[in-house]
Amino acid sequence: MKTIGLIGGMSWESTVLYYQTLNRTVQRRLGGSHSCQCLLYSFDFEEIARLQHEGRWDVLAMRMVDAAKRLEAGGADLLLICANTMHKVADEVHRSVGIPLVHIVDAAAERIQERSLSTLGLLATRYAMEEGFLRDRYRERFGIETLIPDEAERADIHRIIYEELVRGITTEASKRRFIEIIARLVERGAQGIIAGCTEIEILIQQADIAVELFATAKLHAEKAVELALATDDDSPTRQGTPWIK
Repeated sequence: MKTIGLIGGMSWESTVLYYQTLNRTVQRRLGGSHSCQCLLYSFDFEEIARLQHEGRWDVLAMRMVDAAKRLEAGGADLLLICANTMHKVADEVHRSVGIPLVHIVDAAAERIQERSLSTLGLLATRYAMEEGFLRDRYRERFGIETLIPDEAERADIHRIIYEELVRGITTEASKRRFIEIIARLVERGAQGIIAGCTEIEILIQQADIAVELFATAKLHAEKAVELALATDDDSPTRQGTPWIK
């Protein structure tokens, strides 16, 4: 089993989802008392959120690179950035280390392609909805178009994520608001919904909506396990698949 390096704490609420999924997936695949072999570097999210709001992406990139290098030095064989939004600096992280970085978009896109879907609604932080670092990758690498909510809806989603979900707060009012937004995206042609912020999986589950929900934290962690358990002969690192950035 390869060692998975996790850049987490963004927020810790969703990092818990990663840890649970990693261990449950390993146990399901290997049986017995098996669990995931991993290393975690967990940030204080107050600092990360402040730097995001200030637009200090250069500083954020340096912080992510430092975490990646620490994990590599500690023995990690592959890396996960446990947040959609911080994939804005994925290129800098990838260039800084000699081990593979598994991109969260690739994990979700593989499952979307299995379902033969081409137009998805994207719910995420304002940064991820309004900038191209996720949407462009879905389109350019996988031919998947993403629809985003209108300006007022984006503001509500962003507020709920940062004021509630990253603090572990879930309310029925916020859940209803998300479901309303999802329904409008479906009316506009969304064939499914990408939970493009890992905290969204705390609030919205598949049973809440009629179309398929692509839970990016879960899909990302499951793909990491697949890679960690791959033999040398079938390792995606050797095959040069688009999985590894």
